[in-house]
Order: sequence, then structure tokens, then C-alpha cells
Amino acid sequence: MIASTLSAIVIITLASGLALALVQARRWRAGRAADVDLIAGLKALPRRYLVDVHDVVERKPFNSRFHALTAGGFLASLALIPLLAIPAFRHWTVWGLLSLALVAMLAGSLMVGWRRRVEKPAELSKGRFSRLPFALLAYATAFLVVALDQTAGGVLPWQLSLALVLVGAWGCAELVLGVWKGPLKHAVHGALHLIAHPRPERFHDGLGRDTALRPLNLETNGKLGAERPLDFDWNRLLGFDACVQCGRCETACPAYAAGLPLNPKKLIQDLVTGLEDGADDSSYAGNNHPGRPLGLAHGSPGQPVIGPMIHPDTLWACTTCRACVQECPMMIEHVDAVIDLRRFQTLELGATPGKAAGVLEELKATDNPGGQPLSRRLDWAVDLSLPILADQDRCDVLLWLGDGAFDLRTQRSLRALVLLLRRAGIDFAVLGPEELDCGDVARRLGDEATFQDLARRNVSTLRRYAFSRIVTADPHALHTLRHEYKPFGLDVPVIHHTAFLLDLLQAGKLTVTAANGTSVTYHDPCYLGRYNGEIDAPRALLDAIGVERVEMERSGLRSSCCGGGGGAPLTDVAGKRRIPDVRMDHARATGAATVAVACPNCALMLEGVVGSRPQVAEIAELVLAATESPK
Repeated sequence: MIASTLSAIVIITLASGLALALVQARRWRAGRAADVDLIAGLKALPRRYLVDVHDVVERKPFNSRFHALTAGGFLASLALIPLLAIPAFRHWTVWGLLSLALVAMLAGSLMVGWRRRVEKPAELSKGRFSRLPFALLAYATAFLVVALDQTAGGVLPWQLSLALVLVGAWGCAELVLGVWKGPLKHAVHGALHLIAHPRPERFHDGLGRDTALRPLNLETNGKLGAERPLDFDWNRLLGFDACVQCGRCETACPAYAAGLPLNPKKLIQDLVTGLEDGADDSSYAGNNHPGRPLGLAHGSPGQPVIGPMIHPDTLWACTTCRACVQECPMMIEHVDAVIDLRRFQTLELGATPGKAAGVLEELKATDNPGGQPLSRRLDWAVDLSLPILADQDRCDVLLWLGDGAFDLRTQRSLRALVLLLRRAGIDFAVLGPEELDCGDVARRLGDEATFQDLARRNVSTLRRYAFSRIVTADPHALHTLRHEYKPFGLDVPVIHHTAFLLDLLQAGKLTVTAANGTSVTYHDPCYLGRYNGEIDAPRALLDAIGVERVEMERSGLRSSCCGGGGGAPLTDVAGKRRIPDVRMDHARATGAATVAVACPNCALMLEGVVGSRPQVAEIAELVLAATESPK
């Protein structure tokens, strides 16, 4: 009787969970159509779950262990218990295997309980999630006692065994039915999200790092961007539902750390809530967007997201740094959602805030965000007599200057780079007045039309000339030219100046003559590190010139943003602090005398920090001081 009752309860609960998952599927399918290779995704699921997801979870080893124990034991028990419905399988060996699975689950459950009831990290959502340790312990403990008793031949009174089964049944229902709204919904939704992921190339089974925004079809008869929850692709809605509210994105977000009104976890939950008719955020039990009270957000699938559900300041506080995406164990694409919402606000409503609207108008009128005449792009280099590509039609290296060429601070680092190229004897040229803004700022602010116009015109110019590669000191231009211009016909190697200078040093074309022994901490630009995976070349370059390099706590692919990306300096969303001030605190903590940067935006943001702080130096400037021409 005990075996039959136990297996029946689990089978019924699993069937109910499947039914609820099908209800969820109806919500997702209400979104826009998406081109998804479900067969390929299904084949790739084991690797994506066991390798890609595990790589993220493993960043916190304690969490990784309790996930493995709890999930492994739970899934094994769900596979074994239904077998007990068949009399032939009611053997001590099956009960014994079930006992082992439940022992593992019990160990993991105790670790979960320790984390949620003792450690209590601030980023974890509470509410229904607080019941998770009790549900896990009820399931594992009660069923374990029953399994051990049955393995021994059944010595407990049947009434006690039945009571234990009922206790375990509550835990089972809490866990399995939680795939709808509870703490374990990511177990099903997460797997489906990995199968139908909107960026399959970002996984190990794909083509590698995938961070470029997809071009928006500007010829569509429908709306541009996302206004309502239902305006997102269906697999993106599925991705939102995969969020387990672990808070890793929250702890990584530079805007949240500075007290700006953005919590990426809450933003995703806002989008999930908006999928329900007449929903509000009163049941949300995590940290809200800083400075925003709970209970105000409300919406429905067919209602606008911005305004009723998400305050405009929350949308525009994002720096698009992808720290949230980098930390998410369920591989949710927060930044893509932000850009889709921004596209509607900018293209359909003209609701770009702060100075951003004026900058976009200048960009449309003058092809650069500062409104400068393109003929003045080389004014800073009049004494350098830079070679213009139009005068010679070909060169080895095309040096892309970027709009930092109009800024006094960036001009210093560009001069250093030009002098280094000349010392090394590099055949290079610049476009001069033919170089338009690459369109990065426009695209991140949602102005896809201006971006595409700039992209097509820049690509048309570049295809008129012969060169083997593009070198740039601007990671935003690097990313745009390398990845986001490909759909518009540009396919040429684009190299960051740190990687290029490192090659010159290693090839002996530059020689270190005055090793720089000062202590330096390196700040990783988001668009160089997380967007393009380049974290080694700048460090190797610093090591090559003899600095004493120390790392900040947040560095490499997990570096914290300077606050200069995504148009954030233009939208003027206020917080308790400025993002660059928070980042400079990280630099101060190292005790280094200098912060080395490799991005014009980073240099401007960090040099704008007032008070006692390390010196800010662009890497090309440090290399110039340490080298001279080979004899």
C-alpha cells in the first residue's frame, strides 16, 4: 500500500506540474514569432545545462554543490518513485537506490536551508522562496525514512509510514507545482529557455561569444521595438519566466550599486508580472528598483510596459554593460529586453530623456554626436600630418579614430597611439572627414534608424579602399565595426589597440627602454571584456612594460562598469551615487597609484571622479613612456 500511495502521489503531482507548464506555454506563444531551431536546441540541451549553466553556477562553489546534490537527488527520486507502481520493482534494490538519492538530496537541502535561513544574502527573494528549504527537507526526510524502512522490510506501523508519505507529498507538491510560480519553476522553464534560446551562438556548442544586437526591420508595417509584453518574441517571454530570482544580476549591476532606480532582477520580474491580466507587483518579495516603492507597478499583456509597469528612469539607467547577463545562471538576456523597449520609446514615441534627444538630433544633422564638423576631426593632429586614406587608396592598417578625436582628453591618448605606430614603422592611414560616427550611441539609445543609416554609409566608404585590418582605441567602435556591421556588408579584422601594441612589442618593433615600475590596476572596459572577450592582451601589455599590476576585486569578464556605456551619461538618471565613483572605490581599495584604462569613455568617466584618487592613464600613454624606436 505504501509503495502504491507513494508512486501515485508523485505521478499525479508530476502530471499536474506538466499541465501547469502547458498553461505557461500559452502565455509565451502569445508573443511575436521567432525563428527557433528546436531540434538543434533539444540536442544541445544536455551540454548547455551541464556545461554552460554549470560554469556560471560554479562561480559560487557552495551553491554549485547544493544544486548538484539537491537537483540530482530530486530528479533521481522522481525517476525511481514511479517505478514502485509496478509490483516487480518493489524490491529492496530499488528502495535502496531511492534511499541513496534522497540522502544526497537531504544533504543539499540542509545546505539550502543554511544559505536561506542562516546566511540570508540580501539579493535572494523571500516570500514563497522562503518555503523552499522546508519543502526540500519535508520531501527528502519523509521519503527517506519510508525508503529506508521499506529497504529493511517494512518495520514501521503503516499509519506512521502513511503520515510520512503525506508529509513528503506536501513537499513534492510544493516543489513540482512550483514550476508555475514557485522557486523551482526554472527547472522546467530554464530547460525550455535553453532549448529555444534567442542567442544559441553564445553557448559552447555554438559559434562563440554572441553579443551583437540584431538589426531591426525598419520596413515592417508593425510597431518598432517592444511596447507591451506581447511585443517581445515568444522565446524571450519564455526566457523571462526562467528567472529564479537568485539575485546574481542584482549584485553585479553597477546602476543598482550606485543607487540608480534599476534592479535587473526586478526588471525581469516586472516583465513576467506583465504577462498576467490585471497583475501588480504586490507579491514580489525581493529588492525593488532603488528609490521606488513596491505596489505601484501594474499591467497586463496588452498594456504598455513603460509607465504602468516600469518607470522610464529604470529603463534609461542601464549602461548596457551586460554584467547582469554575464552573471545570470539561466542565461537570460536582460540587455536585449532593455534595447527592445528603448527602440519603441525612441522610434515610436520620441521619448528619449535628458540630453540624449538633443545628441541624437546632432548626430542626424552632423554625423557625430557632438555636432562638430567632420572636417575638424583631425585638428588635434595638424602637426602629425596623418596620412589620409583617400589620398593613397590603400594601406596596411586603417586607424579608426572615433568621436573621441573631438575630445581633448582622448586626443592625448590618440597622439600616443599615433606616435607608437610611427615608431614601429606601421603603414597606416585614417579616413579623416570621411569617418562618420559608428552609431553605437544611437543604437544603444534605441535609435536603430540612425544607426543603420550610419552603418550603411560607413560600410560604403570602407569598401572603396584597400586595407588589411582596422585598429581602434575605442572598444565601442571595435564592437560595432567587428560585429554589428557584418549584416551591412563589412567583414574585415578589427583589432583593439592593446592587442595590436602587444603584437608590436612581441615582434620587436617596439622596445621597452624605461620599465614603468609603478603600481597599476587595470579597469576592463565592458565593450572590450564582456562584449568581445578581450581581457588578456591589455594585461600582457602592462606586464610587458614592467608595471606592478594589481587586480581589482571585480575584474576581467566580471569587471564593474565605469558608467559611460549605453548612453547613460546622456540620459541623466540620478542615483544615490555616480557609477564612476563606485568604480573608483574599487580602484582605491587596491592601493595602486594608477588606473590604466583602454577606452575613451572609461578615461573620461574615471577622470571625472573628484577627491583623492589614483591617476588615470590610457594604456597607449603608458606604453609610449616606456618605449622608444628600435635602433
